[in-house]
Amino acid sequence: MVAVTFPDGARREYPPNTTGLDIAKGISPSLAKRTVAMALDGELADLTDPIEHDAKIEFLTRDDPRALELIRHDAAHVLAEAVQTLWPGTQVTIGPVIDNGFYYDFFRNQPFMPEDFDAIEKKMREIVARDKPFTKEIWSREQAKKVFRDKGELFKVELVDTIPEDQQIKIYKQGDWFDLCRGPHMTSTGKVGNAFKLMKTAGAYWRGDSSREMLSRIYGTAFARQEELDAYLKQIEEAEKRDHRRLGREMDLFHFQEEAPGSVFWHPKGWTLFQTLENYIRRRQTEASYAEVNAPQLIDSSLWVASGHMATFREGMFLVQPREEDERTFVIKPMNCPGHIQIFKNGLKSYRDLPFKIAEFGKVHRFEPSGALLGLMRVRAFTQDDGHIFITEEQIAQEVLAVNNLILSIYADFGFDDVRIKFSDRPEKRIGEDAIWDKAETALMAALEASGRPWSLNKGEGAFYGPKLEYVLRDAIGRDWQCGTVQVDLNMPGRLGAFYIDEHSDKVTPVMLHRAMFGSLERFTGIMIEHYAGHLPLWLSPLQAVVATITSDADDYAQETIAAARRAGLRVEGDLRNEKINYKVREHSLAKVPVLLVVGKKEAVERTVSIRRMGSEGQQVMPLDAALAALAQEAVPPDVARMKKAA
Repeated sequence: MVAVTFPDGARREYPPNTTGLDIAKGISPSLAKRTVAMALDGELADLTDPIEHDAKIEFLTRDDPRALELIRHDAAHVLAEAVQTLWPGTQVTIGPVIDNGFYYDFFRNQPFMPEDFDAIEKKMREIVARDKPFTKEIWSREQAKKVFRDKGELFKVELVDTIPEDQQIKIYKQGDWFDLCRGPHMTSTGKVGNAFKLMKTAGAYWRGDSSREMLSRIYGTAFARQEELDAYLKQIEEAEKRDHRRLGREMDLFHFQEEAPGSVFWHPKGWTLFQTLENYIRRRQTEASYAEVNAPQLIDSSLWVASGHMATFREGMFLVQPREEDERTFVIKPMNCPGHIQIFKNGLKSYRDLPFKIAEFGKVHRFEPSGALLGLMRVRAFTQDDGHIFITEEQIAQEVLAVNNLILSIYADFGFDDVRIKFSDRPEKRIGEDAIWDKAETALMAALEASGRPWSLNKGEGAFYGPKLEYVLRDAIGRDWQCGTVQVDLNMPGRLGAFYIDEHSDKVTPVMLHRAMFGSLERFTGIMIEHYAGHLPLWLSPLQAVVATITSDADDYAQETIAAARRAGLRVEGDLRNEKINYKVREHSLAKVPVLLVVGKKEAVERTVSIRRMGSEGQQVMPLDAALAALAQEAVPPDVARMKKAA
């Protein structure tokens, strides 16, 4: 007999090999009808799987958030069947679930185009309507390879060979069509529903290898309900309007070009915005007792071997050998932590020196595949607002809480009040013993619990040197962005020989907290542009106001106004061109200039300005001095305003 425990704590025994469906039917036929899958000890499983050991069981309906992954997974199988029905001879390869949807890669002579979507979606709806059950079969490797080879599915034959020997070869059927798949699936194709849509096509090399076949990828998305799909499509439409790459051009902030893939060419206005963000963080971390440092960009590879980066992060690093006769290999730094440990090690440190806090706006380089690059959001060269705190084990909770509070207050200053925290524990690829990881995870969890903030588990996503907290921001249109992090590291300082002298005159390896608040300044800039749709708060706007003339009679007064505004600390330019004022207003509105100070002959005589706000039809006439004083007050960064108020 196997013992099954239900969510309400009730416990019942069943004969071996009883399936989840058997149990659901025994409780209620309506429950069995509603249920699409089950979770055994928290792991999703086919409802028809036999239960072979004592377990906690949960029955999932389509509306369960965990079922969304299954809906999308099943939709990928329905897509593959539809494509092979419409275009016989097309080979299917892989079709995983991804963030916000799924994709499937196909091999055929002619790539798919968006024009094919109507026919594919129509066929998918027919397959869903047929409501064929998903059934699982276990095949031998020889049988699977023969069947797929006979069908001409050579990519599937290759996939069978990659499955570890200790894993079963699972075949999922939906009527006559079948696929090689790990599963699980819902009970039938009908459970996919009709709230799906194909989104775009792309090319992709088989298994990411540029020397292999080029495949045709179809991306799609699916939801449990139509209203959820509609909301997502509306979000996508809004995101396209807010795309930071388009706004970057309109606002003249930055550009990219092929000669420097994944690196930003900052224009004057964009660099002003970047420096405004950097200076804000510099003030906040100076207030929190960090000392700013700067470590070399190019460091001998031996340091990266010792730190553990070479063994765990080699594929993301740029290596350089300056001259053929120089046998040394150097690394363009992908992270700042090894350099900061060298700074800590320079000079003897006592326990009285801890916490030892240092920070750097460190330029780092990481190899990202060219196909993954995405404007400011995914680059190869970026600046981290990186900091490291060297502490004793007893100081972990206190310092993690301090960083947590600092990060949350920073996000609030930028208008992000909806912040989620994820606890990421040990990844598969890591350095250090399990006992060390146990200690680090326990300490970080204690600090997280003490914060009183809700959190979720991000299984296996910690850094290779320690567990971390990830801070996820929700923007104005409901998208999530992972930005700041805090990691507890009990591994790297010891590997690199860092120590301090404790109160007993013994050498002790310090704990190192890694922390980043924006994370990547480039990425955070892109997030900010999209969050505000380019309408940045006045204190952040690289160009805060333009003084525009109605007629040339006001040119002299406009120059006076510009000079006075700059003395007030405002970032101002003038527009004295011989153009109609409505033309100037439209042009500067497109460039997202927040304030237009319009002056004409009348304003010059009365020493006033007409204030026009971006996005507002009205205007306000004010005396020049009062207008500039009000704008200067509005342009004070929030942290500076708090300090002034406290003083």
